[in-house]
Order: sequence, then C-alpha cells, then structure tokens
Amino acid sequence: MRIEISVPEVVSIFKEIQQNPEQIFQMVRLDVKEIVGRYLSEMMNAELTHFLGREPYERKDPGEAEPGAANYRNGSYVRRFTLKGIGEVSTKVPRDRNGEYHTQVLPRSKQYESEIAHDLCLMFLGGVSTRTLAMMTERLVGRKISHTEISQANGELKEALEKWRNRDLSQEPVKYLFVDGVNFAMRMGDSIEKVPVLVVIGVTEQGCRFVLGLQAGDKESAPTWREFFKDLKRRGLDASRITLGVMDGLPGLEAVFKEEFPKAKIQRCQVHVARNVLAKVPQKFKQEVADGMRSIFYASCPDKAREFFKEFKERWEKHVPSAVKCLEKSLDACLTFFHFPEEEWISLRTTNIIERLNKEFRRRTRPMEIVAGEQSCYTLLAFIALKMELHWRSNPLGKVAKNLPFWKQLEG
Repeated sequence: MRIEISVPEVVSIFKEIQQNPEQIFQMVRLDVKEIVGRYLSEMMNAELTHFLGREPYERKDPGEAEPGAANYRNGSYVRRFTLKGIGEVSTKVPRDRNGEYHTQVLPRSKQYESEIAHDLCLMFLGGVSTRTLAMMTERLVGRKISHTEISQANGELKEALEKWRNRDLSQEPVKYLFVDGVNFAMRMGDSIEKVPVLVVIGVTEQGCRFVLGLQAGDKESAPTWREFFKDLKRRGLDASRITLGVMDGLPGLEAVFKEEFPKAKIQRCQVHVARNVLAKVPQKFKQEVADGMRSIFYASCPDKAREFFKEFKERWEKHVPSAVKCLEKSLDACLTFFHFPEEEWISLRTTNIIERLNKEFRRRTRPMEIVAGEQSCYTLLAFIALKMELHWRSNPLGKVAKNLPFWKQLEG
C-alpha cells in the first residue's frame, strides 16, 4: 500500500505535534487500529475465497458438483472486535448468499479476544471488583466492558475450579489436619446471608501444606462437618494416616473428628482457649492470668506444663474459679502437641496456619462487602488458597529454621 502526503500537510501535522506532543501517540494508535481492521477484513475475504473455491467475480456453472459452486458473495457487514494491546477495531465480515460461511478469523459471539477475558479474570481474582473493572476497561482495552460481561468471563473459571475442589487426594501422604470455618456475607436469592465456609488444610509427611477442601456449610453443625470429612475420604484422603487434628473447639467438631479419624489425636487451639479463659477474668487480673497461661503452654515438657498449671490453679482458684475451671477442662487437649516432634510444636499449638489463610480470605473479599454467591466465593477462595500454597512450599512445617542461610552455614 502506497501512502502519499503533501508538504503542507506534513507542516500542519508537525505544528499540531509541537503544540500537543501526546497527539503523535494518539495518531499512531488510530493508524494501528485501522491497519489491523483492514488486515482482519482481508483475511476473512481470503477465507471466503477458499470456502467458495473461486476468486471474486469468477463465475462457475451452478450445475457443477463442486461444493459451493452455486454459492456467491453477498456483501459484508461491519463488526467491531477488541484486541489486547490494540483496542477496538472495525472489520468488514464478508457474507455468502446461502449463509453457509462462518469466519474462523474472529471468534463467534464474542466481542473481544480470550486474552482480555483471562486478564480480567486475573484482575478480579487479584482484588478488583467487577464494577471497578467495568470503569477501568475503557482506558485499559479501548472499550467499556460491562460488569455483567466480566462476571460471564469469570464464569469460565468454574470448570477449572470444580476440578481443583474435587481433585484426587489418594497420592497425598497427609498426616495432620487444620480445621476451621470462616463467615462471608453472601447473596442468596433476594437476601444477604452470613454463610460459613468450612476449610481444611492438610500437612504431608514432608511438612508441605495445602488446602484439601472448601465447602459452604454450618460450622456449628456436627453433621455438616461429618459430611465434609466423608467427602475428603471419598476423594482419596487416607484416614489411617491422620495422626492429629488442630481445631478451635467448635461444638461437636471434636467428637465427629475422632469418629472419622480414629487414629488421630486432637490439639485444641491455645489462642482460642486463652480467649475463653480471659473472658472470665476481671480486667485488672487479665495480664497476670495471661502470663500464667503462657508459662503453661510454652513449657519445655508436659510434666513441666502440668506443674505450672498446679501453681496457676493455687494462685487463681480463689479469685477467678470459673477461669481456672475453663482452663483445666481444656488442658489435656491444649498439650497434645507434646506427643509430636519438637520442631513442629510452634506450628501445632494453634490454628494460626488456617487463621492466616482466613485473614487473606477476608482481606480479599472486604472491598466487595457482599460475595455474589457460593460459586463466586469458591472462585475467590480457591485462587487465594493456591497463592498461599506457593508461599507454603518454601516454608515446610517444622523445617523453617533449616531453610535459613545461617543454618546452612552451621551445618556446613
């Protein structure tokens, strides 16, 4: 293609650029869009030529047996399509008289290429709401994409998500389970409800952590937890390998866990127990009581911990008997971690591992205020869980210290 331009036109263009330097980039973008639009149109014309088996204006006998011999070109229609890095381009899609031709150059029933949909999905998962994305898209891709279209693009993640949520667990040598639930404000029909999502994190023999399951359900309901555990086993989780469950003492959860994983012990989260105890203590004694519990929980061995509890009981039974009774009732479950390797104690004392994940869940969903439904919730949580697993890979349970440079120097 030959472009001709006169000297006065060149002078005029340069004067405009001097007054507004940014204009040159706008001109380039417009030219690129026009060139790409023509290129795509020519590609489709060539495609129609191949489909019909003859060039434009080339006639053939309608009685010939060749496919498409009796078919002809029938003009074109304008179609706009948005490309990543270019923006919205205008193309002319050719038509045939019989309506048999369908272009493969542009995807059918789509107004933008798949790469844009993938980018929108990543931005949504990364923390940008659908409505905010809708406002940004005109600047980002050259065309405003509605929040409904963005939601539809996110729907393409559903199949991959469900495959991940229901993946086979039979090859994972899981030994510990961290169990908890987190609440979300979720749209359910015409109302907004607080919906708990049950979460289980597994720890393998090598200390690797990963999310085993996410399931909406009542975290206060023992039957709900039972069904959740059964589902994990149906997916291949070997119950005979599970030696410990770390949880916060939700009603009925411990009993169900023992029934489903009979070889496992239970570690009750020390942080949750401490909060329950301190809730029964007057403000002026809270610090001293907290210090006393800390000495019990961080004792060097179980005998030392019970010795510290005896001192604690003698010191506080007269002043806060209900707090002492609360701690005494949970003491055995709080000291289960002593049965396991010492390098893992710091991680097994509490549900901090799963609380950290729940914190990420809340942080991501806070800008949304309301999650658009159960499936949308699973999409977000699965993405966050996978990001957390990338971090966990470099920090195996009980082996964090040996990953540090100075440890390697000492070992050398």
